[in-house]
Amino acid sequence: MKPVLPLPHEQDHNAPPVNPLPVSVIVLALAIFGIEMVLTAADAGFVGGPAGAGWRLQAIEDYGFYQPLFAWMLETHVLRWDYLMRFLTFPFVHGTFTHALFVLVFLLAMGKLVGEVLADWAVLVIFFGASIVGALVYGLVWETRVMLYGGYPGAYGLVGAFTFILWAGLAGRASGLQAFSLIAFLMGIQLLFGLLFGGGPTWVADIAGFAAGFGLAFLVSPGGWQAVLARIRQR
Repeated sequence: MKPVLPLPHEQDHNAPPVNPLPVSVIVLALAIFGIEMVLTAADAGFVGGPAGAGWRLQAIEDYGFYQPLFAWMLETHVLRWDYLMRFLTFPFVHGTFTHALFVLVFLLAMGKLVGEVLADWAVLVIFFGASIVGALVYGLVWETRVMLYGGYPGAYGLVGAFTFILWAGLAGRASGLQAFSLIAFLMGIQLLFGLLFGGGPTWVADIAGFAAGFGLAFLVSPGGWQAVLARIRQR
């Protein structure tokens, strides 16, 4: 008679060697990658002809978050759909191929870790929610004509969500210092690059995205409130 439970040495040979990426992460990555491939090809002159060289700048102007437009809505109390859409479109347009590549690395790595604990819809809520909050804080803190574009605020939102998962013990145990060491390391690297190559005010959106991701993970994670209470009782 075969044992009811598998023996410790038994393995599921049909299981994939690596856990597949969540569908939500694949969709986001394909959208960013596809747009970047078109813009990179246009930069190189492969598509669009002579006018293609200006496609990237035009895309940033049309779909990036522009603080003066946000300030105008606040001052006039008028909501314009084309201005509001920029909160959702700016994460998909990037300044260079390298910019998009780094965002994709963040998205695939952190999205996979978060998606192994949370549902697909939760990953989308965190990415877009962090992007929106990042743009809101950026627009409120700065009075600037520097466009906000690229997926870093959303990617940092996934970092924040993973930090909450570690801190709350939803995927193993980590001390408070260990849970927040990842964002400290990433922000340190970004600060170093900013000092070496010239940084802008967009770091505010990244930090806000991280905070939003941490908070949203609490709302969308199963047992998030119970995990927080358990963590508090340990202190």
